[in-house]
Amino acid sequence: MDIVIGAEGDYPLAAAHNAAWARFRPLLDELVAELPLLKRPVDPTRECPLVGPVARRMWQACAPLVRLREGADRVDGFITPMAAVAGAVAQELIAAYQRPGIRRAWVNNGGDIALYFARGESASVGLFANVARLDSRLAAHLTHGGSLPVDGRLTVHHADPVRGIATSGWRGRSFSFGIADSVTVLAADAVQADAAATAVANAVNVFHRTIARAPANQLRDDSDLGDRLVTVNVPLLPAALVKQALACGLACARVLQSRGLIHAAVLMCQGQHAVLEAPTIQTVLTARPSLDFCTA
Repeated sequence: MDIVIGAEGDYPLAAAHNAAWARFRPLLDELVAELPLLKRPVDPTRECPLVGPVARRMWQACAPLVRLREGADRVDGFITPMAAVAGAVAQELIAAYQRPGIRRAWVNNGGDIALYFARGESASVGLFANVARLDSRLAAHLTHGGSLPVDGRLTVHHADPVRGIATSGWRGRSFSFGIADSVTVLAADAVQADAAATAVANAVNVFHRTIARAPANQLRDDSDLGDRLVTVNVPLLPAALVKQALACGLACARVLQSRGLIHAAVLMCQGQHAVLEAPTIQTVLTARPSLDFCTA
C-alpha cells in the first residue's frame, strides 16, 4: 500500500487523520486473514464467502463484471476480489473525513482514489498514461519547478455521481490481460472504479506476435491470476491495431456504463485515446497546471 491523503477544512484535521490511521492499522490484517478466498475467482451464482466488510465490498464490486461476454466487449469474465483491493482500502479510509467541517478530501492508494466533497467543492485530477515515465517527469518537476506535465486532466464536482477514480493497465503495478497504457474509470465509489478499471483495461486488447505475455504465477508466485497469460511487453504496434484494441475496451466500458456500474472512462494506448463521456465531467487530454492530485 502506498497511500497519500489530502484533506481541507475547518474541522480539526488531526482528529480525522487519527481516525483514518486507527482504521488502517487493523485493516490489512483483516484482509490477510481472508486472503485465500480473496484470491479465488468470483462466482456470482454463489453467496459471497467472505466475512469482513471490506472484503465483502471487494467481492460485490467484482461480481457484476463476471458476465461480460456480450457483443464486442470481449472479456472472458475472470476476476478475483483482489482486483478491487486498492480501491476498497481507499474507500474505507475516506469515511474518516466524511464529517461536518471538512470541505473536501481524497485518499489516493497508488492511483486508486476515494473522494469526499462538501457542497460546492470540486477537484482537478491529472492523468498519467505511462507510469514508466512518471519518475522522470517528477524528477524534472522537482528540479525545474513549474506545472507537472500530465497526459490529461479531468474535473469532478460535488454534484457529480462520482466518488471513486481508478486506473489500470499493463504498465501499472498490477498485471493486465490487455495492452492499454492506462484506463481511468470514474464510478460511484473507489471499490467499483478499481474493479471496473481492471475489466476495461483487460478488454483493451489485440493479438499480435510481437506482444509478449507470460503466466502470471511465473512472474509472481502468489498471483491471484494463476497461470493465465498477462502482458509483459507491448512494442510499437500498427496504428490500426491500437485503434482496434481501444474500440474493444470502449465497448466494454459502454456495457458497464449502461448497467450503471461506471460513470465515465478514459482509455489510452500508444498515443491514441478513447473517451466514454459523461455530461458533467470535464476531460482535457492535454497537459494542464493546477492539479490537486494524479492517478496513474
